[in-house]
Parts: sequence; structure tokens; C-alpha cells
Amino acid sequence: MNSADNPLPYTTGPISEQLRAVLPALRAGQRIRITQIMRVGLKSWPAVVAGTFRHLDSLATGLATQRLPQDDILVGIVHFTKDNGEMSSVALDEHTRIEIL
Repeated sequence: MNSADNPLPYTTGPISEQLRAVLPALRAGQRIRITQIMRVGLKSWPAVVAGTFRHLDSLATGLATQRLPQDDILVGIVHFTKDNGEMSSVALDEHTRIEIL
């Protein structure tokens, strides 16, 4: 799926209002900046990465065992290329912020 075909990825949880405003506007080739909050124990800090947007997708997560379908968690994924050429992706969460540069 890409943002032109389906503006919002299918997710189990809600998508923040900020992402609802930005995700439909993303187009392949645009420069973006993604900020997420990293947390280890009681410490947290912003992690920022920039690159060129490729596409938007959904990812089903969960254990590789026989479980109920209701146990699957679907998260939105933003695929992009970093300035050094590395192809990367991040999972969207309630703290994710995306800016179009």
C-alpha cells in the first residue's frame, strides 16, 4: 500500500491527530523528519531521523504460534531512505511526529 492509494495505514490502535493530518500528504520522494520518544527505564529522549519518504504500510506483529486472530497487533510503518542511502522504516506509535521538509 502507498499513501496515494490509501492515505492511512490499517492499525489496531488509534492514529494521532497530528499523523492523521500528515500521512495523507506524504508522497514518494518528499523529504521528511521523523521524531520518536525513546524510553529506557525512567529515562526518555527524542530520537530524530530525516530522509526521503518511500511508502506507507501496515505490519502485523505477534508471536509465530497458534493464537487467536484478535491477538494480532497491526502497526503503521513509514518506509524511507536515509541521507546515507540506507533504506529504513519506523513503526508509528502515539509519540511519533512526522514533518514534511
